[in-house]
Amino acid sequence: MQTTTLAIDWISFGTNFGTDLKSLIFNIGIPVLCGIFVLVVGWKTRAPGPTLMAVIFAGIVWGLSANMATIKDTTGDTVKQYDGGGGHSIVQGDQ
Repeated sequence: MQTTTLAIDWISFGTNFGTDLKSLIFNIGIPVLCGIFVLVVGWKTRAPGPTLMAVIFAGIVWGLSANMATIKDTTGDTVKQYDGGGGHSIVQGDQ
C-alpha cells in the first residue's frame, strides 16, 4: 500500500495558481483594460483632449503596474530608512 500526502500537492497547486493568476492580471489584464479605456473614452467623447488625457492616464496605470517590483523595493527601502530614526544620530536644531 502506498501513502500519499495530498496537502503538499494542493499547497503547491495554490501557490502556482496564484502566481499564474497574478502574472495574467499584470501582463495581460491591465494592458487590455487600459486599451479598452482609451477606446471607450475616444469613442464616447470624439474629442482629442479627453482622449489624450485617457491615453496619459492609461499609460500611468500601465507603467505603475508594470514596475511593481521597483515600487515594492523603493517602498521597502523608505520604510527601513525611517524605521527607528533611519539609523542616523538626531541633529538638534534651533528651537
